[in-house]
Amino acid sequence: MTPIVHLASPTATDGDPARIGAHPRIQRVPSRDLTLFIQRAFLTAQDCAGLIARIDAQRRPSTIADANGDQYFRTSETCDLDHGDPFVAAINARLDAFAGIATAHGEPIQGQRYAVGQEFKAHTDYFDPKGADYPRYCSVAGNRTWTLMVYLNAPAAGGATRFTKIGKTVQPETGKLLAWNNRLPDGQPNPASIHHGMKVRSGVKHVITKWYRERPWG
Repeated sequence: MTPIVHLASPTATDGDPARIGAHPRIQRVPSRDLTLFIQRAFLTAQDCAGLIARIDAQRRPSTIADANGDQYFRTSETCDLDHGDPFVAAINARLDAFAGIATAHGEPIQGQRYAVGQEFKAHTDYFDPKGADYPRYCSVAGNRTWTLMVYLNAPAAGGATRFTKIGKTVQPETGKLLAWNNRLPDGQPNPASIHHGMKVRSGVKHVITKWYRERPWG
């Protein structure tokens, strides 16, 4: 599992694409509409196994903000990982260092589990400023800025992430990280960040997700 390391705390309040793009072995997806990066093997298989065990032990049905009447919109299970756990804290520090965003601006890491037939239909990670639940979720920390997501395993079939507006589909792969900016250059939410966690056809898929906010979390 990941050793506990003492990293210098990032101080930036927003992710810098140039800094993220300078990481070794990173790929930037060609798109004028969305800043999206992919890095393979961000986490080791052992890291991923430790996270999967924690997610499976504490999972619960996933929910959404601003219910849209579709009870099958998000059918996965969710786990709020314990940041008092040194293993989880070490993973969190690595994500913060990768993003270059101050720890205070990050939400706690969330784990998701998708069984056969489960999905998260096309959605954005930012909260709709016109949505009924926007004041509830964004009055303190503001909206979401960057998303970091890591696949913890690859199901036997299905489970890809489809960025529908830019026509990019990413296949699950153990330890692969995706990072994208949920905002436009002027700071407004970017609708091109909409993405679909596609149905798992065979096996089970696990991921972790880390979201960052405009202002300190909590």
